[in-house]
This record gives sequence, C-alpha cells and structure tokens, in this order.
Amino acid sequence: MLLIHRIPYPPNKGDKIRSYHLLKHLAQHYRVHLATFVDDTDDWQHVPRVQALCASSHFSPLNPKLARLRSLGALFADRSLSLDYYRDAALRQWTAAAVRSHRIERIVVFSSAMAQYAEPFPHARRVVDFCDVDSAKWAQYAEQKSWPMSALYAHEARQLLAYERKVARDTYAALFVSQPEADLFRQLAPESGHKIDFFNNGVDTDYFSASPAMLTPYAAGEQVVVFTGAMDYWPNVDAVSWFVTEVLPALRQRVPGLLFYIVGARPSAAVQALARHEGVSVTGTVPDVRPFIAFAQVAVAPLRIARGIQNKVLEAMSMATPVVASREALEGIDAVAGGEVILAEGAAAFVDSIASLLNDDAHRAAIGAAARARVEQRYSWSGNLARLEERIEC
Repeated sequence: MLLIHRIPYPPNKGDKIRSYHLLKHLAQHYRVHLATFVDDTDDWQHVPRVQALCASSHFSPLNPKLARLRSLGALFADRSLSLDYYRDAALRQWTAAAVRSHRIERIVVFSSAMAQYAEPFPHARRVVDFCDVDSAKWAQYAEQKSWPMSALYAHEARQLLAYERKVARDTYAALFVSQPEADLFRQLAPESGHKIDFFNNGVDTDYFSASPAMLTPYAAGEQVVVFTGAMDYWPNVDAVSWFVTEVLPALRQRVPGLLFYIVGARPSAAVQALARHEGVSVTGTVPDVRPFIAFAQVAVAPLRIARGIQNKVLEAMSMATPVVASREALEGIDAVAGGEVILAEGAAAFVDSIASLLNDDAHRAAIGAAARARVEQRYSWSGNLARLEERIEC
C-alpha cells in the first residue's frame, strides 16, 4: 500500500494526531510505503519512529514561508493555492517509482491537497481522507476578513472546492472526520454522494489520563481555565482573543484571581500581546500539554470558526477536565450537552457556565467523569479506523 501523507507526526501535535494514528493503524495490516513532508525542523527527530512503521519512505522538506510564496502563482493561473503549496517534484518522482517497483494497487491519501500525487495511477484503488471540507474553511475566512484577504480566501474556496469535487469523482471513497463534515460535502458534491463517508477521530485514553505521577504546572491554590492548541492558527488566535476581551473581565469579577492559560506552540504576536492582560498567561511550547489540562479546573474551546472535530475538546474530556465550548467547537462530537460537555453560546453564557463549574466541585467532577466515560465508549482509534478498512477492501 502507498500512503501519501501531508505530515504524519508527531502524535501529540493537534493537527497531526489523526494522520499519525492512520499511519500506525495501516502499518498493522499492510506493507506501507510512505510519501510525506516535514514542515518543522523539530519534527526531523521523529523521522526514525515513522520509518520504523514503513516498508519504505520518502520525506520531503517543506519550508512554510517559501511554500506560501510559491503558492501565490496559483492566483494568476486559476489554480488552488493549496495544491501549489504542496507541489514537490522529488515527492512526485519517488511516488511514481514506488508504485512501479512495488506494484502498488491500493493508495490512501491524507488531505485533498495531496491527492495530486495519486492522480497518475487510476488503476489503483484510491481512498482519500479529506479530514475536513477545507474549501468551506477558506469560505469562512473570506467572510471574516476584509479586502484584499477576503478576495484571496474566496478565490481559494472556489478553486479548492472544484478540486475536491474532482478528487471525489476520481476516487473509490471520500472520507471525512465527522458526520456533519460528510453531510456538508455531500451537499457540495452531490454527484459523489455514494462515495462519501466518515470516521471519527479517536483519543489515546491511556496517554490522555490523569497520571498520579504527573506534577501540576500551576501554583498552589490557583484556579485555572485553560485553552490548548497551535497558537499560530488563526481560528485559535481569534478564539483566545475573543475570550480575553469579551469573557475574562466579567469572569474575573465573578471569580476573583482566576487565571487563563493559553498553552500551545508558536504563539502569534497577537496572542503574545494578550499576556499583558491581567490574569492571562501565554506559555508557548511546553514539553507536555497534559498537566496543563489535567490540573486546570476548566478547559475552554470558544472557537468561532471551526471545521471537523476539535482534538482539544476530546483530549480534555479524556482527562476528565470539564469542557465549556462554543457550538462550532462541539460540531461532530457525540457528547451530551449539559451532562458530558457544557455548550455556551455567547460571552454571557461562557461567564455563567465557567463560574458555575468553579463554584461547584461536585458538578465539575461529575461532568469530567461523564466526559471520560464518553470518550472511552465512543472514541477509540481502533474502532473508528475500522470504517477506513472497509472502504479499502470492499
């Protein structure tokens, strides 16, 4: 089997969790030949771990700044910027050689932009894990941004949707991260409706559990609300900026001394500036995100723009930390609002919900325990990835 991956490691980075577990699962059942990128110099240390799962592999370095500049040429050629961003001659050549030499008959592609590398092999059974409807994400960005960025994002939404529809038409199965994402794409690409399916993300419940050996990163007696995620990702930046300005001042009036921790790599300048607000701490990269989740009283996900399933929500649930989240952040997550997670719509609802949890230890513990039970029941990787195997083999 050939696996054409965007970036499948390390497994503790939010945007790479699904891709890593996909690779790990396939390696248990097939001889996997992997073609992928490395977009972060820190990730080269993980290459041997990934190579050990594969029969053969190719890793192309990807410089995000240069890739963004290169992709701008697509604006003048009516192409998707995403396709040019991930265009690489060495990866294309290695893929073609691997298909020929290993007589590959099954190809799994991770993300629509990588499907360009599978196009030359129509004889193979091709399955694409789109994850999210990426074109819809760009359309959301276009609605939120002002000109000229709104025009650029609208261009990408149109071009990428056209390519997503082509990919779906040409492959055996088009898979997504949740039922809502699959339903959305079925509306956008009705001609491929019979090929569209989904498999949910999972959680490593052994890894994301409150270990007795874990040490708290917080000072004694601190009451903490935490947000986790890649902090150069605009929806996360938007979420914490909104929370700090619209929610935190009123919340600290209700709960004096409350602290808001923003935990995640590569905080943008806008995120770093939030640390100037009273009660806000921006950590940047941390060696292990789990203690920050486990010892916080509440985890929040106030996302206003979101696609697919939010791993940050599932991980906090797995660690029995109560989650207060927007409707967008809970899309696709099978959990009982009010019993296993708390849905909050608007700033006042976030203030009331968080203050209520902080003032009721028993309620907080009950929500956390129910959330952990839901994850154990519904979000195992092995169970969810079985749907992928059905599509590869049927």
